[in-house]
Amino acid sequence: MSHQLDALRALTTVVADTGDFETMRAYRPTDATTNPSLILKAVQQDAYRPLLDQVLRDHPSASQAEQIDRLLVAFGREILAIVPGRVSTEVDARLSFDTQASIERARQIITLYASHGIDRERVLIKLAATWEGIQAARVLETEGIHCNLTLLFSLTQAIACAQARVTLISPFVGRIYDWYKKAAGPDWDEAANAGARDPGVQSVARIYGYFKAYDIPTQVMGASFRNIGQIRALAGCDLLTISPALLGELAASSDPLPAALSVADAKANAPEWLASNEVAFRTHLNQDAMATEKLAEGIRIFTADAVKLDALVGKSA
Repeated sequence: MSHQLDALRALTTVVADTGDFETMRAYRPTDATTNPSLILKAVQQDAYRPLLDQVLRDHPSASQAEQIDRLLVAFGREILAIVPGRVSTEVDARLSFDTQASIERARQIITLYASHGIDRERVLIKLAATWEGIQAARVLETEGIHCNLTLLFSLTQAIACAQARVTLISPFVGRIYDWYKKAAGPDWDEAANAGARDPGVQSVARIYGYFKAYDIPTQVMGASFRNIGQIRALAGCDLLTISPALLGELAASSDPLPAALSVADAKANAPEWLASNEVAFRTHLNQDAMATEKLAEGIRIFTADAVKLDALVGKSA
C-alpha cells in the first residue's frame, strides 16, 4: 500500500533535514540539508566521530576554520554518496553580516568539494537571509556557486533573494508557528491555526504563490516543520526539507495526500508586484516583528552551536 511519503514525492521534491546517514538510506530523499546544529549533534555520536578524527589526522596544522569546513565537507561527501541530488552546506553563521567574508568562505567550501571530485552542481551553499547574506549569494551565483538562503521568515526576504537570482530559498514554517503561538499565549487556538491556517504555512504559501505567479525561477523549499499537518498543507511546494521523525510519520500514514499548492492556482490569484531594494528590505523587515526576531534568534542559535563545534574540534585536535 502506498503511504503519504510516496504521495508527497509525486508532488514535491523530498529533502532530508538531518546529518544522520541511516535516516537518508531509510527514507530515500532526493536532497539533504545540514546546519551547524545538526552537524554538532551528529559528530558527538560514536558512529560519526571517525569523520572528525580523520579530518584532524589529515590536516593537523590547518586553521580551526579550515578544519571545520573540511568536517562539513566530509559530512557532505558522505551524504552525496547516499542521495542522488544535492547537499546544502552552511557558511559559519558568525559571518551573517559580512558579505565579503561569506563569499570567501563559500568559495573555500566549494574548492574543498572540488578537491574530492564533487561537482559544484551538487552543492548548495547555505547563507542566512540577511541583506549581507543575500548580496554574498548574488556574487556567488554569478560564479556558478549555487546558494540556499535560510532563516527566511518573510516575503520581503524572499523577493530580495529572487532579485539576487538565488537558486533556492528555505522559508521557515515551524519557527513562525512558534512565534505566533507564544505571542497568543493562553488565547492560542490550535485547531483554528492548523493546516492551511497555520501562520507559518501561510507565509510559505504566499512566497510560493508570488514566485509562481511571476515565473521567478528561484526554488521554494519549505523548512522547519513541527507536525505533518504543516507538511500536508504545503504539498506541491517545489521542495520540502523534513526531519527524520516527521519523515517516519509520513511513511506510517496511508491517508490520501492531495496537492495543496499549484502553479495554476498561483497564476490565477497573482498578488501585487512588489519592488525591492536595500531601503525597502530593511524597512519592511524592521516592521515585521516576527521576522526580525526569528532571524536574529536563528543566527544566535547557529552561532552558539558553531562556537560549541569549534570547542569540540579544538579539544579533539
